[in-house]
Amino acid sequence: MTKIHFSPGTDCLNAIIDAMRNARKTAKICVFTISDNRIGNAILDMQMNGVDIQIISDNDKRFDKGSDIDYLYDKGIDIRLDTTSAHMHHKFAIFDNEITLTGSYNWTRSAETRNYENILVTDDKKVAKNYTKEFNKLWKVMEELN
Repeated sequence: MTKIHFSPGTDCLNAIIDAMRNARKTAKICVFTISDNRIGNAILDMQMNGVDIQIISDNDKRFDKGSDIDYLYDKGIDIRLDTTSAHMHHKFAIFDNEITLTGSYNWTRSAETRNYENILVTDDKKVAKNYTKEFNKLWKVMEELN
């Protein structure tokens, strides 16, 4: 199964939230920013359902108006920030080591309402394995920085 979604419109947002609703064990999220409260709430719903969540994000974006990063951290979500001079500009997530979500879509309201963006969702195991490997590498690097 591979599905492709485009914005503006709710297709990309719905793909993200659907993937979160279907997650049972793990969610590894690596995104530039999260400022769409509907996504933030879906992350908290995963947490309430016992999903182990790890988020990597950009340290500069956490201070943007409307950023959910500190709020999610305060709610107990495991978050690591890229504190290098570069930006953590990835936009991908792996759910249950099986479903990979990636694309240009920023996890923001403007990505849904104004921007031309995309998300690809796939259950290809090789894709999930490669993205998981990259996430785990970045997680370790961010741990050393923080």
